[in-house]
Amino acid sequence: MPLALIVSSFVAGSRVGGFPQALALARHGVDPVLAPTVLFGRRPGLGTPPGGAAVDEATLRGVLDGVRAHGLFGLADVVICGYFASAGQVEIAAETLDAVRAAPRDGPFSDRALVVVDPIMGDEPDGLFVAAEVAEAIGRLLLPRADVLTPNLWELRRLTGAAADGPDAMVAAARTLGKPTLVTSVPGGPGEIGAIWVDRTQAARFTHRRLESPPAGTGDLVAATLAAWMIGGLPAVEAAERAIRAAAEAVEAAAAWSSPELPLVNLGDRLLKPAAEVRVDRLAGAR
Repeated sequence: MPLALIVSSFVAGSRVGGFPQALALARHGVDPVLAPTVLFGRRPGLGTPPGGAAVDEATLRGVLDGVRAHGLFGLADVVICGYFASAGQVEIAAETLDAVRAAPRDGPFSDRALVVVDPIMGDEPDGLFVAAEVAEAIGRLLLPRADVLTPNLWELRRLTGAAADGPDAMVAAARTLGKPTLVTSVPGGPGEIGAIWVDRTQAARFTHRRLESPPAGTGDLVAATLAAWMIGGLPAVEAAERAIRAAAEAVEAAAAWSSPELPLVNLGDRLLKPAAEVRVDRLAGAR
């Protein structure tokens, strides 16, 4: 069975962070291991206090040391890095990525662990919602170690310093990161939103219907399902399309069921075979 190591937030009452990623990966048949960076009762965007606290760096390091001692670094097929509460936590994550890459590979599903970095820093309309030193550490330590990046559009602009107005400019900005990148929260036409996949030779845009007040956590879901389909053998651009389709499926189900959170458990196999309508356009930035 494939195994995923997630280093991100645990939020008990909201489907954001590493917890929904674990749920989604389990549905894909990927065994999740979650090392939490925070323990919150609800997502901070709902108000303060969220309940709980950040995990102190010694505890996070201890959790990861235990995972390593259990022999799981050498079995990890994918590592997903998400939300961090301090620059020290980012440093621990970077050390973990190096240790996973250096661990003897004895029986994993994949020959090499895939590293997916979701550089969680901020979003529209409020901008940066982590400390500036956390954002700096993510750019300096995690981006160079990543195989795939999944920033939202605001984060792409912060990481690159580019205005990235329009699809071609977004493609050009993403290519400066030097990694295959799936940019989320990309506006489409009226009533539309989507994402752009960019790698060295391909660029594709995925657009779907935008619903009012969708549940939080779609970026986390995209990162996890993208990873699952990639380690399952799908070509990257197809994995990206399915990840966006799965997020659209989850949002549409939440609206239909009047759910304030992503209904990942009740979706069942719809996460594996999402049928939400997504338009796919090959962009001029393809080579």
